[in-house]
Amino acid sequence: MNRPTNRLFAASAGLAACGLIITGCSSGQISQTADQESAVNGSTANVKNIALRNVHLQAVQTGDYLKPGRTVELVFAAVNTSADVNDKLLGITSDVGSVSITGDLAIPANSALIVGSADRTTEASPLSSTEDAKAEVTLSQPITNGLTYGFTFTFDKAGEAKIQVPISAGAAPRQEAAAAAHE
Repeated sequence: MNRPTNRLFAASAGLAACGLIITGCSSGQISQTADQESAVNGSTANVKNIALRNVHLQAVQTGDYLKPGRTVELVFAAVNTSADVNDKLLGITSDVGSVSITGDLAIPANSALIVGSADRTTEASPLSSTEDAKAEVTLSQPITNGLTYGFTFTFDKAGEAKIQVPISAGAAPRQEAAAAAHE
């Protein structure tokens, strides 16, 4: 009479042991996607409740470098992750030139400030403010592709975020393709 109960107990114990073995094999492991970054041209930074995303200078470089005196666009998104604290971008500074910002720079709670137009797209983002914000950098020294340049973003409540910013040509054709088209 005890025989079916013993078989049921043995089967249950065996299944439980298999579950522990399977669970134990993956404990302490880091998934392959845990450290992946998004495939965007720009840099990222976080300061308190503000997340800076896809920060880059957008310019087509046709020579060895971009010359001082030239004005290039600074493109980025500043996302306010706070549920109840509004913030505002007060200013941006850089060693490579003076930065001028126009437009509404308020960043309401659970919202984003989209500055510039990445890859020269004209579609409005559902997160953008009603007035287009724009940031331009008038270069005081030469800059070139492949390097990053220091910028400091100052927010009213979140404080300062220092970030290294690359140059991106956006959706412009590669130099070889542009040269071939002109031949």
